[in-house]
Amino acid sequence: GGAGRVGGRATRREACCDEGSAVEIEHHSLLSDQRAVALLTPRGSIAWMCVPRIDSPALFAELLGGPNAGAFRVYPAGGGEPREQRYLPNSMAVETRWDTCTVTDFFDCSLGRPRQRAGRSDLLRVVRGSGRVVIEFAPRLDFGRAPTRLAAHDSGLRVEGAPDPIGLRAPGVVWQIEQDGMHHTARASVELGPQGLVLDFRHGTASLGDTQRLAADRLAATNAYWSGWAAQLSLPDLERELVLRSALTLKALCHAPTGGIAAAATTSLPEHIGGVRNWDYRFCWLRDAALTARALLLLGSPGEALSLLDWVLEVVESCYDPSSLKPLYGVGGESVPSDAEVRELSGYRGSRPVRIGNSAAHQVQLDVFGAVVDLIHGLLIQEAPLSAKHARLVGAMVEAVAQRWREPDHGIWELRQEPRHHVHSKTMCWLTLDRAVQVARLLEDRDAAEWRALRDEIAADVVEHGFNEQVGAFTSWYGGEHLDAAVLLVGLTGLLPARDPRFVRTVEAIERELRDGPTVYRYRFDDGLTGTEGGFHICASWLVESYLRIGRHEDARRLFAQIAALAGPTGQLSEQVDPATGTALGNVPQAYSHLGLIENAVMLDRAARGTPLT
Repeated sequence: GGAGRVGGRATRREACCDEGSAVEIEHHSLLSDQRAVALLTPRGSIAWMCVPRIDSPALFAELLGGPNAGAFRVYPAGGGEPREQRYLPNSMAVETRWDTCTVTDFFDCSLGRPRQRAGRSDLLRVVRGSGRVVIEFAPRLDFGRAPTRLAAHDSGLRVEGAPDPIGLRAPGVVWQIEQDGMHHTARASVELGPQGLVLDFRHGTASLGDTQRLAADRLAATNAYWSGWAAQLSLPDLERELVLRSALTLKALCHAPTGGIAAAATTSLPEHIGGVRNWDYRFCWLRDAALTARALLLLGSPGEALSLLDWVLEVVESCYDPSSLKPLYGVGGESVPSDAEVRELSGYRGSRPVRIGNSAAHQVQLDVFGAVVDLIHGLLIQEAPLSAKHARLVGAMVEAVAQRWREPDHGIWELRQEPRHHVHSKTMCWLTLDRAVQVARLLEDRDAAEWRALRDEIAADVVEHGFNEQVGAFTSWYGGEHLDAAVLLVGLTGLLPARDPRFVRTVEAIERELRDGPTVYRYRFDDGLTGTEGGFHICASWLVESYLRIGRHEDARRLFAQIAALAGPTGQLSEQVDPATGTALGNVPQAYSHLGLIENAVMLDRAARGTPLT
C-alpha cells in the first residue's frame, strides 16, 4: 500500500548524522503486542519502546532525545543502507533487508499474550544472512532519568535495578559493556552462521533460559494472530493494502487486556518543529477510541467496539456521575496525571518540552457522549449482541447531555482557554440524543418521545446560534467569526441534511480558508499557544466525506488520494503534515489519521458502486 509512493522523500535528510533526529516521523514502523509498543526506524533501530504498557516510561527514547536517549540497534558491520523494509503480509512483524542480512522484528503474540493483564512482553529480533553484524543494546530506564546498569551472563544480558525484570537472551554473544554517562551500553559483533541469530528481549522475567519454542514457530504464531484477525475484515477496493495496514495499526493501538484504545503510540512528537506544541497521546480518549472502534466496525470487526464498551462501562461505574466523565483515561481506566516535563530529553529535532501525562484530562469536553452512543447504534445496526447494560449506558449518556448541553466547554481541540459554546460539541450532544432515540427503538422496542424532543431542541439551538450569516458558515463557537473544520460534523452526523445550503456554504468556506493542498487546518485563530501547527489528516478526511455528501465526488477522490500519498513507506500516518514541505508532524501512528483514511475509503467505495453512504 504505502510503499513506493513516498520514496522520493526518504532521502531528504540523509546528510544528517544523528539518526534519532533525522528519521522522518512517518518513516517509523509500529511494533505491538497490544500492551507494549515499540517504533522501528528504517535502519533497523528500535528508537522508542514503552513496556509493559503503551503509557509506561520509555526504555528506548532515541526518538525524543537522540542517540544518548537509548536505542537497540542491529546492522551489518559493513554499514550501508537497508534495501527494503516492510511489514510481513497481514502481520505486525517487520522485515528489514540489507544486502548481506535480514532482521525480522516482532513482539511475540502467541499463547494468548495480548490479553494477559499480568503477562510479559518478548520482542524478538531474528537475524539471518552472512557476514558480521553489530549489536548495540542501550536501554535507558525511565526515559534515561534512572541510571541503567547491565550485567553480562553466559546466555545474555540483564538490566539491573529495573522495577520489572528485563533481560536480553543472546546465547554465545560476547558483549563489551561500556560506561556511557550514568548508563551502560552493551556492544557486540557477531559472525552470522547458518543458524542465524535470535535476540530475545524479555520484559517481566529474570530468566535468560532457553525456550523449547523456536523463534520461527513464535513468528508463525504471531503472524497467525494478526492475519487471523485481518482475514475477517471486509475491505474496500480503493487503497486496499493501505486500508488493511491502517486497520492493523488501529488494532495494535487497542490495549487487549482492558479494551481501552490509545490515541497514538508516542508522546511529544512536535506539531511544529522546534516548538512547544508537544503532547502525550498514549492514553484512551473516549472520543478517539469510539471513532477508532467505529472504523473497525465499518470493516466488519465488532470485537474492538464491544471490548471498548466493556472498558467504558467500568469507567462509568467508577464515576460518581456519568456527567462527570473525563475526556481521557489510562488504557486501564486510571486517571491521567497532569502534564509533567522530562527535562532530560532534548525532544524530536530539538522540540522541547517532552511531556508525559495530559492536563486535558481535567477539561470539560461535552462531545464525549455522542461518540459512545453513536458506536452503540452502529453495533446495533450490525446486530451485535448488546444487552440491557448497554441500554442503561445510553440512558446515562442522555442524562449527562440533558444536564450539561447548555454549558460551555473546551471542545474537541482541547483549547487551553476559557470554555465556549462550541458548535462541534453541541452537534455531538445532538448526536447523543439522535442515536439514543434509535437505540431505544432497536434495543428496547420503545419510542423515546422525551429524547426526541430534546434532540430537536438542541438541533434548533445549533442552527440558530452556530451559523453566522456574515461569515456565511457555521463557526467554531456561538457568536464567533472563526472557521473550524470540526463544524463539518453538522452535516456529517445528519444534524442538517448534507444538501442544506448552510452546510454547503460551510464546506465551501472551510475549503477556501482552511484547506491547503493535501491537508486542512483545524482553525486559523489564536489558540493561546506560541508557534504554528500543521494541517490535520482527520480534518482533511472530514472534508473528503463532506465533498462526497454534497455531490462533489471527483474532489473527494482527489483529496483522498493526496492524503493516502502522505503515508510513510510502511503505511504509517502521523497526526499532521506541513503542506509547504510535506513534513509529517505530531504523534505517530495517530488513530485519528488512520480511522479517517479507512472511513474515506469505505465511503468512496460505496459512492463508486452507487450504494448509500450510511
